[in-house]
Amino acid sequence: MLNRASLSSLRLFCNLRWLGIAGQALAVTVATGPMHIALQPLPLWSGVAALTLFNVYAWRRTRKAEEPGSAEIFCHILVDIIVLTWMVFWSGGMENPFLSLFLLPMALSVLALPAVWVWCTTAASIAGYLVSALFGNALPHVHGAFGNAFSLHKAGMMANFAVSALVIVVFFSRMASAWREHQREMARLREQFARDEGILALATHAASVAHELNTPLGTLMLMVDDLVNEAQTDAQREEYLTLKALLGVCRDRVRELAAPADGEGGDSVMRPVHLDRVIERWQLIRPTIDLHRSGSIAGNEMVDPAVGYLLQALLNNAADASQEAGSARVDLELNSGAQGVRGDIRDYGRGFGQAQPALPSQLFRTSKPEGMGIGLALSHATVERLGGELNMRATEGQGVRISFALPLPAGS
Repeated sequence: MLNRASLSSLRLFCNLRWLGIAGQALAVTVATGPMHIALQPLPLWSGVAALTLFNVYAWRRTRKAEEPGSAEIFCHILVDIIVLTWMVFWSGGMENPFLSLFLLPMALSVLALPAVWVWCTTAASIAGYLVSALFGNALPHVHGAFGNAFSLHKAGMMANFAVSALVIVVFFSRMASAWREHQREMARLREQFARDEGILALATHAASVAHELNTPLGTLMLMVDDLVNEAQTDAQREEYLTLKALLGVCRDRVRELAAPADGEGGDSVMRPVHLDRVIERWQLIRPTIDLHRSGSIAGNEMVDPAVGYLLQALLNNAADASQEAGSARVDLELNSGAQGVRGDIRDYGRGFGQAQPALPSQLFRTSKPEGMGIGLALSHATVERLGGELNMRATEGQGVRISFALPLPAGS
């Protein structure tokens, strides 16, 4: 069963209790002073003092980080019911216009406690109502400038309505806002869980495929070595060397994918990579793209491999977008420092529509005809895991700009 008791509820009860203490003190002062009602002030002020001392304890309790349980929340409400019973008992019983305040603990418990504790609160409120109404001291005769007893009762009922309305509006609006925020957070977590499940399945499959591809790639490397040695012209030799370099990139990436599944490859997986090397390897794979670089990074800048994967995925998306629009240009601004790594990538594609989500959170959702729909989603997940930020915005004219900021150390 959902436990809705929390520190926020305890703090709200504490604040409402301070308002109740102030209202009770004012009522006792006016009733026993200007109104000259023959009430016994000592029991009434004792109730106010007891509630004040308890709320001091409750206020100190809210300073602790430990979340309260349902039983603790119920005990706090029970103290309020007991003090209210005491105050009504000594101030008119059934004739007290504030007798209906026993409804408030029941209403407040509905949003703060599970059902079983709501019924316990209801039973306590009914018991307090019956004790104070049936056995409480009768309200003394009232007359003079403040009217008769009935006029006073009507005025008290109006004040009771105002107090009840204020408490209900304040509490229920706060609880409703907290509940809506809770629902939004749950929806976000469900979406993130579904995406992470897809990423995990994709990673498992990628490691399996990497093992299968390792052998044929090794064979192709040997075959290309033979072709390089047997080349008849310099042009052929250059083509074979380029092919060998591309196969080398593929082999390295396959080995990186297979390393997590080996059980002994943890050190290789976590080994930092050079940012410049990442960009050079990407340019080798996409030689037709005109990459315009700017920014400032150290020559030996080392980062987590995940940052390299992120950068390559974003560059690939930008390159694809530019090529679809008939352009070959991609702009990359990359800066690093003590605060981490910040990047800004701009393509010269057609942009995105208003209805299209800027950062898709689900895998396999893409607007590209031949795309697989994993680039941006994986990038988003990587940035979240590293505790950074990723945002996308349209640029003036043509294209889209993607920026990321990762709070990573400048080097390793």
